[in-house]
Amino acid sequence: MIMDCATESWDPALTKLLASLKEVQSDGEDVAFLSELLQSKQLHALVQVHNKIVARGKDDKFYPLLSNAMQVTLDVLEMLADIAAVSKEYQEILSLLQRPHFQAILCTHDAVAQKDYYPHLPDIPPDADEEEETVKIVQLVKSDEPLGATIKTDEETGKIVIARVMHGGAADRSGLIHAGDEVIEVNGISVENKTPADVLAILQSSEGTITFKLVPSFGKGGSRESKVRVRALFNYNSSDDPYIPCKEAGLDFKKGDILHIVSQDDAYWWQARREGDRVMRAGLIPSRALQEGRIIHERQTDPQTMDGKPALCSPTTANSDCGPKTPCSPNATTTTLLPCKSTPKVKKIIYDIKENDDFDREIIPTYEEVARLYPRPGLVRPIVLVGAPGVGRNELRRRLIATDPEKYVTPVPFTSRPQKSSEQNGKEYVFVSREKMEQDISDAKFIEHGEYKGNLYGTSAESVETVINSGRVCVLSPHWQALKMLRTPRLRPYIVFVRPPPLERLMETRTAANARSTFDKDSSRAFTEEEFHDIIRSSNRISFLYSYMFDEEIVNDDLASALTQLLKTSWKVQSEPLWVPASWVQ
Repeated sequence: MIMDCATESWDPALTKLLASLKEVQSDGEDVAFLSELLQSKQLHALVQVHNKIVARGKDDKFYPLLSNAMQVTLDVLEMLADIAAVSKEYQEILSLLQRPHFQAILCTHDAVAQKDYYPHLPDIPPDADEEEETVKIVQLVKSDEPLGATIKTDEETGKIVIARVMHGGAADRSGLIHAGDEVIEVNGISVENKTPADVLAILQSSEGTITFKLVPSFGKGGSRESKVRVRALFNYNSSDDPYIPCKEAGLDFKKGDILHIVSQDDAYWWQARREGDRVMRAGLIPSRALQEGRIIHERQTDPQTMDGKPALCSPTTANSDCGPKTPCSPNATTTTLLPCKSTPKVKKIIYDIKENDDFDREIIPTYEEVARLYPRPGLVRPIVLVGAPGVGRNELRRRLIATDPEKYVTPVPFTSRPQKSSEQNGKEYVFVSREKMEQDISDAKFIEHGEYKGNLYGTSAESVETVINSGRVCVLSPHWQALKMLRTPRLRPYIVFVRPPPLERLMETRTAANARSTFDKDSSRAFTEEEFHDIIRSSNRISFLYSYMFDEEIVNDDLASALTQLLKTSWKVQSEPLWVPASWVQ
């Protein structure tokens, strides 16, 4: 029975809950349990403790009681010096108060209490001309961290101005320095008729606090950080780029790194951070337009190149654009990037529809916008193994399925060949007429297809979706050109590139395993040396053309090791949030 607690000193919230519970017309066990719990002294005591802690957290402000603790200590030391001989306790206190570490703590306490860590701005000269243009004095403490701003000579006025402010850097955190601000003085030294290199020399020789006198650029406040994440599809080393405005401000990254693009204000140089880095200061990376221009220039210069290295546009002498802290290299302070043309087209080549790699070369991979895809029930991503013929991707697929046939499934292929008496339709193959299969191919219902001995074979997109919808992991090992059909928001595959080991190791391992050639389906002979070379060449070609689609690479040196890595990959794909094209999660 619920007690009437109106006369009790209960918490108002508990009283309200009890009153509500009393209105419930039920004698069930749950109501009785709640009634007993809400009236228990233990719960009441816990609620009182909680309320007091919350109240203290809201009302109490912690602040120093004294700002001269060191002076008080000195007074105490003077008193103890006269009476220290009276007892050992006085001597012990005297020794304790004289210890350097203890006095350092007190000095730090007083500095914080007096807010001595704030920069001390110089007083405005009393004889300053009231009609002089508005200026601002900014002080930053020089440390191992770069100041996070770059400067240049304004083309129209010839004056030194702030070119950009790096997001997350010291200048950005101050909130007082903005792009476009004109620099008048640095540490009291006028920068009139000086070059950016001269200003950098002043900054390099400065110690402690650096004082800037600036004419503000009104209406050009700091920009908000964007939330765009991209996957880098090429390697970049700022020290190898002679045209980056400031090498010290560059951000190096590797292909596959996830980058947080914090600013795209500059047409040629974006500001970015590597996702997960603790360093909050952004660095410079080439923009998409700039990198695309470099690759186009490379392909026009040498259409046959396959090393993937970006060609650089020609430099021209112009304003320098370098950041204070340490001077940039000489060529960075005297050259800037000549913008590449953004409209040239790669020469189109007529290609066979079955081998359209020349068309694929026109794709210019630079950055791909990505977002995290979180695993959830009903979302089973297929695993796609691609690689050169003979590299062993089909054998890896078979071995993966054999580890758990109920979990890993490959779709049943379609064929136009006649059904044999020993075959069951839908088990080994789905048998259809050639006319039906040709129509479905025309309607883009197959992710891949081919012809062998006058019969069509292929894998339909619908069969892949059927496996996915069944909650099992669809495992595919298609021709590499099928990636364009597979890598869609509808299927969301995880693509693994199976790469061969170096040539000597490839020949050694396949010979030791008595591997049979896959280049001739009607033969059980071993691989020839030329076929081993073909595997390497084909693998390099596939990587060059399609690596921007790969989520992971597995080197098939040893089948057992490669299978172990593939099993770990499968577990990761189904259980961890992973980066995918942003359009897949929108």
